[in-house]
Amino acid sequence: MPIDRLLRSGAPLYTVDTALRVFDAATEIPGALAEVNALHAAGPPKVCNCVGNAISPLLSNIVLDELDWELDRRGHRSVRYADDCNVYVCSQRAAERVMASLTTFIERRLRLKVNEEKSAAAESSTRHFVGFTVRGRDDGKIAVQMSSRSWKRIRRRIVELTPRNWGGSLASCIANINRYLGGWMGFFHIVTKADFISLKILDSHIRRRLRAIVFRQKKRRRHMVTFLRKRRVPKKQVMRDIYWKHRSLWALSITKSAHKAMSSHWFDRQGLLRLVRLWRKHNPTPRPVIAPAQQTLVLG
Repeated sequence: MPIDRLLRSGAPLYTVDTALRVFDAATEIPGALAEVNALHAAGPPKVCNCVGNAISPLLSNIVLDELDWELDRRGHRSVRYADDCNVYVCSQRAAERVMASLTTFIERRLRLKVNEEKSAAAESSTRHFVGFTVRGRDDGKIAVQMSSRSWKRIRRRIVELTPRNWGGSLASCIANINRYLGGWMGFFHIVTKADFISLKILDSHIRRRLRAIVFRQKKRRRHMVTFLRKRRVPKKQVMRDIYWKHRSLWALSITKSAHKAMSSHWFDRQGLLRLVRLWRKHNPTPRPVIAPAQQTLVLG
């Protein structure tokens, strides 16, 4: 079933997450490669080693074409990318039944192995599929969100892009972040508004790490005071935040003085992209249609 029909269905979802051991790092598949060679040029089939991820989706589509037709024949709501296949049903019992049936079909009919460590029959909100999770909402609609694995991955990547010992300029650090965030949002822009708060948290986390970098580059606390005073932060507030209790740079980055001097608007002027704005750019809100005013007919 197409993914748009899947997202419009309002039934509670349980996922049959099936991971197949179709390809390793280097695998010989004479039959599949014979079909690939026949599509491009006539001649005897060749056998070669396929290394890397670029050829994996193509060979998966060839080898698992029969599985796609079988799922469509059964009327399952399913989605597959390469050798990772998810089937959505309405109960845990149905998920376990479909899991056993598909495992039998794959191993006996297709003669492939199911990776039992990566496969499971569970609620869709707990499963990871190409970086996303699908969760049913109370109003009967479907929410597409980042999986916990994707959330941890971007948090880790942000830390790598904003190290505490950054020796370059703030502009170069922001340029590296913008390059990554633009490509990241190009893939994850299909998340629904349920992840809007998560995007705000990521934006604030990036700004806090950049504030810590700015404070570290000032080196001495008196230089921090000079920087904050130039940003028109009250002197009493600056002295209390900078010199009280010998706070660390990470603790200083969340003080009121830091927020006043390096606010979100200040980072906008520095050229930092916001994930929230990038998401809105990819998902514009439709404007309401305003009907013209009803004209009154004057009689007499």
